[in-house]
Amino acid sequence: MSYPFDPGYYAEPFRTLCSEFPSHEGYPQARFRVEWGPIFHRGRLDGSARILVIGQDPAQHEAIVRRILVGEAGRRVQGFLSKVGITKSYVMINTFLYSVYGSVRVENRRNVQLVGYRNRWLDALLLNNQIEAVIALGKHAMEAWQMWKDSPNGRDLDVAFCTITHPTYPESFSKGDRTKLIASTKKMLQNWNMALEMLAEAITHPDEVKPLVSYGEIFTDGEKPGIPLIDYPAGIPVWMRELDGWARRVGKTDRKKRGNITITIPKQYLPL
Repeated sequence: MSYPFDPGYYAEPFRTLCSEFPSHEGYPQARFRVEWGPIFHRGRLDGSARILVIGQDPAQHEAIVRRILVGEAGRRVQGFLSKVGITKSYVMINTFLYSVYGSVRVENRRNVQLVGYRNRWLDALLLNNQIEAVIALGKHAMEAWQMWKDSPNGRDLDVAFCTITHPTYPESFSKGDRTKLIASTKKMLQNWNMALEMLAEAITHPDEVKPLVSYGEIFTDGEKPGIPLIDYPAGIPVWMRELDGWARRVGKTDRKKRGNITITIPKQYLPL
């Protein structure tokens, strides 16, 4: 059986970007989980991407897999892209290289090394490439985009852009309240539908030509597809690709949780 995979960061400028990155000097450890290392991207780095997605920061699943947006949020984004016919021609980076711890202050978000490094990624992905649209997931991603657009390289680029509600908004807003979860999911999907209308016109080279089908009030079967094998490093086990919830931060205190990610193989993948 064949298992395709992401070949990694072998080509320039990505090889250099992944060997020269800010650590504590751009990301204070009081605000970021620098100890888990940087997590750079997901998707195509060969110039074939038509959509660039800017996320926020990696969570515990991403820390293990070493690719961004691979959990529940990633599958929601995958479904969103597929509605405009994009199934593989995308690339994703995060606003922050490291997982956010608490909240991020303005002075941290505008740190020269943090912003400068991120802009180098945006330069590499957007200049002299065929990106047709950029999607920002939430306000921090929108701010990151604006900072690049204000840079010398960003000012003259004309590309479709939209900000959509972050895919984990319903859970973070509702905090376990089912009524609020239903209402906030409906609100988010309404926001996404408006963005889809714009993107459907902007994307002229989709992977699949298909009619645009808007979201309803909840996610339905097929609207949260799995992450393609070509997005993962070689050798990732199947349960890391097919399920969510196998990685949790565990500990009785915030400090212990910060230093621990517990991985549990789902029962169905273990011998009887």
